[in-house]
Amino acid sequence: MNKNPYEVLGVAKDASDADIKKAYHKLVMKYHPDKNPGDKSAEEKFKEVNNAFDILKDPQKRAAYDRFGDAAFAGGNGASAGNGFGGNPFGNGAFHFNMGGGEGMGGMEDILREAMRGFGFGGGFGESGRGATKQPSGRDLLDEVVISLKDAFFGTTHTVKFSSAVKCEKCDGNGTADGKPAPKCSTCGGSGYVHARQGFFAVETPCPDCNGLGRKIDKKCTACGGTGTVNKQRTLDVKIPAGIQDGARLRMAGMGEAGPNGGRAGDFYLDIRIKPDKKFERVGDDLLMHMDIDFPTLAMGGEIEIETIDDKKLSVKIPSGTQVGERLRIRSHGMPNGRGGFGDLYIEIGIVIPKKLTEKQKKALNEFAGIKSDKKGWF
Repeated sequence: MNKNPYEVLGVAKDASDADIKKAYHKLVMKYHPDKNPGDKSAEEKFKEVNNAFDILKDPQKRAAYDRFGDAAFAGGNGASAGNGFGGNPFGNGAFHFNMGGGEGMGGMEDILREAMRGFGFGGGFGESGRGATKQPSGRDLLDEVVISLKDAFFGTTHTVKFSSAVKCEKCDGNGTADGKPAPKCSTCGGSGYVHARQGFFAVETPCPDCNGLGRKIDKKCTACGGTGTVNKQRTLDVKIPAGIQDGARLRMAGMGEAGPNGGRAGDFYLDIRIKPDKKFERVGDDLLMHMDIDFPTLAMGGEIEIETIDDKKLSVKIPSGTQVGERLRIRSHGMPNGRGGFGDLYIEIGIVIPKKLTEKQKKALNEFAGIKSDKKGWF
């Protein structure tokens, strides 16, 4: 029985995308198998969380669930039925789930199509006439990587190693013993559906002879058993561009699982998380750093040297009378903005208070404190 995705993630039905994503990341970290080795209940909860997020992150699936409930994904559609998660295809403990591929429907368009089939209309929505069938597509795959702020500045490459379905080379994905496309099913005429009349309505159901494929395989390929796909270890290099934002998602079209019997391959997605940096705080394309400076330099002005995020030495002038808490702006030394430029670097001013003073220093400070001035705010 499917569970309410809103209840699984602990969010309200009108929750924003940001709230849903925040709740997902919190729960997926809590129940991740790497943190709960051997805990079956945590593993099941982890699958439930991924299932729920798969529905709510997609506007079409979310709208379908809000309107039809679990019935929107009955019969193997969406994330929660049939396809499931199986084993973890990623050897490095990465997050993954079916993002709408598989043999089910691909969105609201397919839900409407199936509803029309039930009332005997068929076809429509871009299909090539009545009786056309939609070839099953492969599952989408998702991985998540945590990178440093410096990697986000320069850009990097993330290598993923995992196991997934790929096109069978022996039959070229057709699932047949001779490697040629299977002939159309004579029972359904290649549509994948058969028709029956129930009173006033004409109802279409998946063809029992070809299981809705539209093609009849008499002699199956011995390598893939007629599915057109085999499981194989894969290595994928994903290029992460410079200046990427935390929470960004990269898409590699057609790099997910292969579709059965020559169906379209799914896509591969990579979610980017950027861990906090000890020195720099990111604000959009700008960077903020804190710098403690001695009192004489703040009072009289001077020059300091800083190190930027790309390890360059930079001399910065400190104007006389600079106050604690002020921010000095250094143009074009922030993060790449994706438009050929850079954000700015801001230096937040702090002060260094010496813990020990020599007698000479104490005398100088006492003399300074004793000087009367018409200006307010002096030491």
